[in-house]
Amino acid sequence: MSRGLSADLVTEKDILEFDLDSRPVDTHGLPMSVRPDVVAVVHTHAPSLIPFGVTKVPLKPMYHRSAFMSFGIPVFEIRDRAGMTDTLIRNPTLGHDLAEVVGNHPAALMRGHGVVITGPSLPRVVGRTTFLALNATLQMQAMSMGAPITYMDD
Repeated sequence: MSRGLSADLVTEKDILEFDLDSRPVDTHGLPMSVRPDVVAVVHTHAPSLIPFGVTKVPLKPMYHRSAFMSFGIPVFEIRDRAGMTDTLIRNPTLGHDLAEVVGNHPAALMRGHGVVITGPSLPRVVGRTTFLALNATLQMQAMSMGAPITYMDD
């Protein structure tokens, strides 16, 4: 199997032997992935998240189940990388650019498109997906009240 790379980036040197417990026999000194904490990724077009990707309003944690986003959720502006497009990640360069914006964050909004969310397991990324969208709804509701909002501390 290859180490943790996108299929189109894999070369012969990235092919590794794994034992029956899925442990690499020899990594040849290569990192197994760019972000070893990321085991699962979700991409969604949750309607409650779209407004935060097209405005200058930052998505901020409202309650305990969204504490994972305390260090911010960046916005990937595809026009900065590729000009006017259909906002789809259509090639490895744009995929790399999106991954760069995600950086060490648990997620990144994609302007006018949706969001990509990472996690250390499938259950965790599904939970983050659910709670990120719920947090967006709660934040919009709180903002509509017209009073100052007390967000969770970092």
